[in-house]
Amino acid sequence: MPLNAPKASTSLAILASGTGSNAAAIAEYFQGHNFVSIAGIWTNRPEAGIKKREINAPIHGFLPEKDETRVLAEWKKLGVEAVALAGYLKKVPLAWIEAFPGRMFNIHPALLPKFGGKGMYGLHIHRAALTSGEAFSGLTIHEVSKEYDEGTISFQCRVPVEERDTPETLQARILKAEHWAYPRVLEAQLCQTPMPNPLSCPK
Repeated sequence: MPLNAPKASTSLAILASGTGSNAAAIAEYFQGHNFVSIAGIWTNRPEAGIKKREINAPIHGFLPEKDETRVLAEWKKLGVEAVALAGYLKKVPLAWIEAFPGRMFNIHPALLPKFGGKGMYGLHIHRAALTSGEAFSGLTIHEVSKEYDEGTISFQCRVPVEERDTPETLQARILKAEHWAYPRVLEAQLCQTPMPNPLSCPK
């Protein structure tokens, strides 16, 4: 860690809806970290694949329509200071955003503002990028705002679109870059250290 890193630990909550590969990458990166700890992973889907992963962090289930207030109270009790959305597919309640101003982050598998907004998730994004004939796609890490994918951008990494790409192959390459970039950007944001170099992102 850089010598100027803060000495107090920051407690991070993770939200996930699917297989949780980004959540797992974050949890693994911060395992034993001196300055960031994982409070837990919260998922809104009972069948979410993340529940089948071996992750060194507690996994909590909740129903957004019923448990929004309870989850916020739970985070407060646990001392959560920041939240990372890692494949979370529900609109985030405004009360959560207001509770973590500038400290709630999301990762999106495209170069926003392209291919963002409601309905742009999973393979839909990559199909749109290929249909548009983009030479590059990539990932964006941004603060969460009340509108989908419109928060302040913290980091972007370009991934070339190859001639024979399908939505699945493009998704796989971008996901590899996501696993590398997201924990490092979170570390930079939470520890006030330099951002990773986008050119170092796996392509």
